[in-house]
Order: sequence, then structure tokens, then C-alpha cells
Amino acid sequence: MTIRHQGWETTGKWAARGKRARYVIPRGRAVNHGGYTLIELTVVMVLIGIVLAFSAPRLKHALLNDPLKAFARKMVGIIHGLRNDAAREQQAYTFCVDLNANKFWTVSESMTIEERVAAREQGSSPPAGVFIRDLWIMGKGKIVEGEAHMVFTPRGYAQASAVHLCSQDGRQMTLEISPFISKTAVHDAYVEYD
Repeated sequence: MTIRHQGWETTGKWAARGKRARYVIPRGRAVNHGGYTLIELTVVMVLIGIVLAFSAPRLKHALLNDPLKAFARKMVGIIHGLRNDAAREQQAYTFCVDLNANKFWTVSESMTIEERVAAREQGSSPPAGVFIRDLWIMGKGKIVEGEAHMVFTPRGYAQASAVHLCSQDGRQMTLEISPFISKTAVHDAYVEYD
């Protein structure tokens, strides 16, 4: 027989003594169904920790090894570095892109012609499957082929411009360079400019 009282459930038996019967509750048989024990909660937390320990590195690896996003971060770093170098050294720096060859390089106004040619020949390319689609520079418009140049003045300023990146799987990103703010805005889509 089971007796329920205020959330407790107890199993016992009736013992007859004379004319009166009484209910005998065996020791250690009371069970509370109102919650979880500390041991149960600890085991669940340990299991969740083990699952996260094995899955988090893979998730991090998948997010950080996206070539399009990794290249966008690299470009933001290069642009930020050019602004800082131009302001620190008080000379103009130019970010050059050859859209036909999918290649980029940087030059400063103090470089000789031979050094500029060498910088162009040693230019970098995006990782496999990533392309510089086009550049938009205020006053020049959209440049889709040939060479494009973004100049950073000795004060670290630049013309309002944007670099459009794309990948083989069709994803696109836009790096928006503002004239006076050193932060480069990154958009996960192709943004058109007038």
C-alpha cells in the first residue's frame, strides 16, 4: 500500500495488533519526487562539459577558418596599418589592387620606382577561392578591372571607398573605408555606393 502526503510517497504495510490496525513505515523507504539530487545535477553538468570540450574546438575551427572572413580580417588590418603608418611617418601610402590578376600591394611616396616595381611583383593574393571583386572610390566610381589605388594622406585620411570581396560559393563581403574614422566597417553582403 502506498500513502501520499505533501509530496512524499511512502510504501509500508498494515500491522494488526488486537482490535486496532496501524500502518508500519519501514525505515529508509521514504522517497521525495519533488526535485533532483545534487549528484544527478553534478553528473549532468559533467556530461555537458565533456560534450562542449569536444565540440567547441571544432566549432571554433569552422568559424575561424572561413577563407573569406579570414581574408576580410587581413584586409582590415592592412588598411588600419596603412592609416597608422601614413600618420606616423607623415607621408602618403597607397593601397594598390590589380583586379585582373587578383593581387594587392602597398607603396609609399618615399619609394623609388624600382622599389615600387618590386612591391608590385611581390604583391599578395587572396587565399584560393576568394577574389577582390571590385573597388569603389568616391569621385572615381566603381572600378571592376585593371588597377585601382586608394591613397592614405600624411594625416591618415583616405577617400571614402569600399573593397568588395567574394568567394567561389557566392558569398560576398564589403569593406567600407571612411575618410576620417580609422575603423573599417565590414558588411556580410555586397553594398552598392553612388
